Amino acid sequence: MTTRRHFAWKLRDRELLTGERTLILAVLNVTPDSFSDGGKYLDPDAAFARAIELEEQGADIIDIGAESTRPGSQRTPEAEELRRLIPVLKRLRGKLAVPISVDTYKSAVAEKALDHGAEIINDPSGLTFDPQLARTVANQNAGLILNHMRGTPETWAKLPPLPDVMGSIRHDLDASVHRAVGSRVDRARIVIDPGLGFGKRKEQNAEILARLDELAALELPILVGPSRKSFLPQSDTTTAALLEHATAAAVTAAILGGAHMVRVHDVAAMKPVIQVADQILSFAGTSDSSASRAAQPRSGGSPSRR
Repeated sequence: MTTRRHFAWKLRDRELLTGERTLILAVLNVTPDSFSDGGKYLDPDAAFARAIELEEQGADIIDIGAESTRPGSQRTPEAEELRRLIPVLKRLRGKLAVPISVDTYKSAVAEKALDHGAEIINDPSGLTFDPQLARTVANQNAGLILNHMRGTPETWAKLPPLPDVMGSIRHDLDASVHRAVGSRVDRARIVIDPGLGFGKRKEQNAEILARLDELAALELPILVGPSRKSFLPQSDTTTAALLEHATAAAVTAAILGGAHMVRVHDVAAMKPVIQVADQILSFAGTSDSSASRAAQPRSGGSPSRR
């Protein structure tokens, strides 16, 4: 368990304080083929209603994706991604008190999303697919989430395990941050995500959670998205409720490892989990200070001598 540094994450129209409590990014997929909720919110009216519901349940950010990045998925053309995304953004503009994030790696999609009220771009590729995305974000003073992705969704199943999974993630994310800063993105606008499931072998995702505190060396807020991922224990008899229990365990581990934000599908189910993990984390490091206080002489007494 680690202590968690506080950061003021700058967006275009506001700042979000990270570290005091865990922020919740609520997933809203407006896709026909996402692994968890594909097709449920493809209709703009359904997506609008779900976004309002997620905010009411306690989401701090609504993260909208119009292209699936599940393993084996094919790339979605820019025009189709915009056809799914823009009507939802138009419906939501001015209706939410919390900021909207858009999950895309395409600079053209990001630019239109920001024009329609989004304040954050969540790049699943960490600027490896479209480097121009960073300049688009910089031009509009938006927030930027850099997710670590290895390979592409089409090739993930064929990739061998990483010899040093956290060393590779830390190195690659540092390179992504440098590319963003080189494109004039203010470092105070950047959040990093180790990318659970994004090209990592199943067993290495648990290792990422166990060693998450190593990313603190990059001195940026950390986002983790374990919700309903394929690395969680699943079988033919695994129900949606059991998968949420597995998600809860991974969310707790992420927070105790130093995550400032978690990306989840079911805000209502995960909010009490997050609150308990935050309460536990609030005592991180207090045992040392308590021991130190106990070793101090009491008021009016004299220090012990040897």
